Amino acid sequence: MPEQFQIASPPRAPAAADRAADPTAEVPAPPRPSAPRVFLRALRPKQWAKNILVLAAPGAAGVLTEGSTPARIALAFVAFCLVSSATYLVNDIGDVEADRRHPTKRNRPIAAGLISVRSGWIAAALLMVAGLAIAASVRLELMGIVALYVVMTLSYTFWLKHEPILDIAVVASGFIVRAVAGGVAVDVPISRWFLIVTSFGSLFIVAGKRHAEHLDLGPDPQTRATLAEYSAAYLRYVYSVASGVCMLGYCLWAFEQSAGETGPWFELSIVPFVLFILRYALLIEEGHGEAPEELVLGDRTLLVFGAIWAVIYAIGVSLAH
Repeated sequence: MPEQFQIASPPRAPAAADRAADPTAEVPAPPRPSAPRVFLRALRPKQWAKNILVLAAPGAAGVLTEGSTPARIALAFVAFCLVSSATYLVNDIGDVEADRRHPTKRNRPIAAGLISVRSGWIAAALLMVAGLAIAASVRLELMGIVALYVVMTLSYTFWLKHEPILDIAVVASGFIVRAVAGGVAVDVPISRWFLIVTSFGSLFIVAGKRHAEHLDLGPDPQTRATLAEYSAAYLRYVYSVASGVCMLGYCLWAFEQSAGETGPWFELSIVPFVLFILRYALLIEEGHGEAPEELVLGDRTLLVFGAIWAVIYAIGVSLAH
């Protein structure tokens, strides 16, 4: 086991009598967490919730339960979990000095010195190879999509995150790639409406994330260089435009679907969809949104709107097929 993961036996805590006799007696620090737990935290398992986007295209096509689709989607999900965790490790290695100056990111295992840079590189390489191999076992085209995600993410880590506008675009593209990958995994066509809604929905989320960071940290180039290039008003403009296009695209798609024999279900799904966007925008204005996955899972109103939308949408899809 590497030296940094060796957990030394904690020193004996001073007894109450000892502390009474010597008020300056040193109180021992809590024991360090185990190596597996530290590594798991470095992989950011909470971020794996983003990979649920691989369900989007098969769900929109109504093929989630057909044949081998569930297994293919599960493997695509696992592949993205592995490679995304690999890129998080690489990002933490590249940002180690900046993270140590950040009020919360300094607690990340690599920034805190719980995992060495060398161990981080080795783990990232293994995870990346495993993720690409799993994707290839589904379809070579899926491996290509996963490889594109890796290239985009690494480009962001070492270059594009320092470029205003491009940094937002690349992070948003990560969401889009996940959504497209689900369709590629099961070989279903991706509609233009799907691309419009996912693209601008992703841009809305990422601009909201930057807005929350701007409110929390201010335009501080020491923690995120591009924040110094953005104003809160500009970021508000970006997520306002993005949310507007996202809602418009969804509405046009829903009314187009109503031309079939599905009844009003797709049109009705507009209501919870728009309410979800408006609620999320309100939370962004209140300074939330820096961690989108935690915001969605932690807000009961968003979960209710999402559940209502899912039920109505599922009814529409079942009738369409």
